[in-house]
Formats: sequence, C-alpha cells, structure tokens
Amino acid sequence: MKESYMHLRNLLFLVLLMFCTAAVATEKPMKVWPDGAPGEKGDLGAETATPSKPGQKQVLRISNVTVPTLQFYPAKKNNTGTTVVVCPGGGYNILAWDLEGTEVCDWLNSLGVNAVLLKYRVPRRKGLPPYHAPLQDAQRTMSYVRAHAKQWKINPARIGILGFSAGGNLAAMTSMHFDKRHYEMIDEIDQVSSRPDFTILIYPAYLTTADGKLVPEAKVTKQTPPMFMQHAYNDGVTPESSVLMWLALKRLGVPAEMHITETGGHGYGLRVTDSNSHRWPTRCEQWMRERGLLNK
Repeated sequence: MKESYMHLRNLLFLVLLMFCTAAVATEKPMKVWPDGAPGEKGDLGAETATPSKPGQKQVLRISNVTVPTLQFYPAKKNNTGTTVVVCPGGGYNILAWDLEGTEVCDWLNSLGVNAVLLKYRVPRRKGLPPYHAPLQDAQRTMSYVRAHAKQWKINPARIGILGFSAGGNLAAMTSMHFDKRHYEMIDEIDQVSSRPDFTILIYPAYLTTADGKLVPEAKVTKQTPPMFMQHAYNDGVTPESSVLMWLALKRLGVPAEMHITETGGHGYGLRVTDSNSHRWPTRCEQWMRERGLLNK
C-alpha cells in the first residue's frame, strides 16, 4: 500500500512539474553548433525519446543525440541574474530528460535562477572517452550563454553548471577543462570564457580509478570553480567520486561543500524518497545563498 502511494505521489509530482516547466521555457531549443557538431558522421539514426513502461520510475529517456541543443528557461519571478546550465545524467548513453532536466530547471526558476537545459550528444562515441563529445557541447554552451548575457539579461559572472551522474561527470570536466577547447574554435562565441563560476555535482560518476584515485583527466587547480556535492553512502556509483573531488579542492583552498547521506542510492533527482537524500535542493539553495548567488 505504501509503495503504491509513493508511486502515485511521485507520478502526480512529475505531471505537475512537467506542466510547470513547459510554461517557463520562453526560447525554443537552439543548436549548440551552427553548422553541425564536430566529428559527427550522421550514422546513429534518428533521435529517440522513450517514456518509461507502466510500473517503472517515470523517466523520459532521450538517445541518439547528434544535434545538441540548449534551451533557456528564464526565472519569471525575483530574477537574480544567476544562471545554471543543467546536464542530465544517463550513463553517457541516454539523457534522463525530465528526472534530471526539466524538473531541475523548474526548481532553479523557483529560486529566481535562470536555467539552460543542455541536450548533449549521446550515446558514447566509439574509440573516444565517454565525455569527449559531451564536453565539446558543454564548453560551447558555457561560452554561448555568457556571450548572450546582455541579450538574456543575465549576470555573466554568475553562470554555473549542474549535473547528475554522467552529467555530473560532464559538469566536473567542464569545470576543470576551461583553459583549452576540445575542438577547433569556429567563431567569436568561442573567444568567450567557458569556465563555470560555480559547480553543482549530484551523485557524479566516473571520477575515480579502480585503485581509489581521481581519474587522470580530473585536473583540479586553484582556478577550479567552487563546488557543491551530494552523494549517498549506498550509491552503487561510488560516493568516492565526490569525496576525492572534495579532498582535491580542499588541498588547493578551493571552496567546496559536500553532503553524504547514509541512504538514497542513485538517480533520485529532486523527487521525494524514503531517504533524506532528496533534501539536497534545500542544502544547495542555502549554499548558493551563502555565496551571494541568490542576491539580485
């Protein structure tokens, strides 16, 4: 009975959020690349959007993305000028579009924060690191958003990035690889900085090696932006990803806040669960407020 109630409550919550987010996006999806993404061969087939089967967690899964897009969700009330690029997770194979995308944009808007939802390329490209094509998309998107700051009436010094799971890996890589483009620059947008001003990692993935170290490509420096991290102790995608990242930041004096809940597992997004892991949005809001990101 309790499981049925929880399922019904989450389903109603999802329907409400989908209705709300559909109302806040004032811009149509914009192509990240004006003349096609670098290295694309057009051999993946049509992009797909697959809803969950009855009885499963309600998640809209998007795959076969060859034309990455970004969509601007401006905050309607109490706009702070702060903006966050949102990177859904999905193992670099699919994008959990509502669970870790549109629902997150709606939450950010409720704080007076603008959101930019990034549809980056999936699945993984053969022979390349999983984050290779997505990192190109994210770097270009960060620069695109900052280049349009005046047009969109946002603060170019308050543009952050938020990611879940594989999207958390992407957000972390974007935050550590802003000094060099992972593609050939094509126009004046690429002259604009791609460095996030702050980073939010929610159960980030793929940041550790088998022997318990940060992966070599995780290059933390004193210029790495401040970070907020949330993970669960019992997450099969090891919480050591967050712990080791936090330690690396701490050793270099980069501000960081980390929360590890005992339970919660993986892939909960903002949805209410039996664990207190779903309270991370409140903690994250407090972190942003303390950093002055929610002031006008």
